[in-house]
Amino acid sequence: MQTPPVEEVTRQVHRLTVDTGMPFPVFRERYERAVPPLDPGRYSATDWDAVRRAVAEQAPHGFMIFWSLDNTAIMRGSGDGWRSVQYLMGNQTIAQRMFHHDPGVLLYAPLRTTIYEDARGATRFSIDRPSDQFASFGDPGIAAVGVELDRKVAALLAHLEVPVPDLLLAARSEEARHEA
Repeated sequence: MQTPPVEEVTRQVHRLTVDTGMPFPVFRERYERAVPPLDPGRYSATDWDAVRRAVAEQAPHGFMIFWSLDNTAIMRGSGDGWRSVQYLMGNQTIAQRMFHHDPGVLLYAPLRTTIYEDARGATRFSIDRPSDQFASFGDPGIAAVGVELDRKVAALLAHLEVPVPDLLLAARSEEARHEA
């Protein structure tokens, strides 16, 4: 069977935005401490077991920052006074479990997150629910990892002492219903 030249997938994604209840610099520092930057020098491309061990040591909450962009700095000249930073947060050992099924999953892995101040000055954290993104591949193995990522993001938010959106826990309930 030949793959069509263009494949279109329509999906629903839930963007989850949490009021952190903290000043922007405080929450940003806490987030970056809990999700440390990737240290590429710690990984050997030829020894996956060593990569697993290094990730377990470097990412105590399951995630590392693969990339960040200080939006405040690049938008400063526009006259807008918002504070905002965006990240690609992930874990290559988790991503590999989906990549094994379909390399296209790297469109959504690592996960994109944003910390910003809203019009009221409240610091907000935003992320698209991982299980929505990965379920769109139609592969149960990929979808299960997406649900696992929902749980990991929920645990990270709980660690950061911010509200955990119910939708991060909903996929777990849906999964349990299907297993019963």
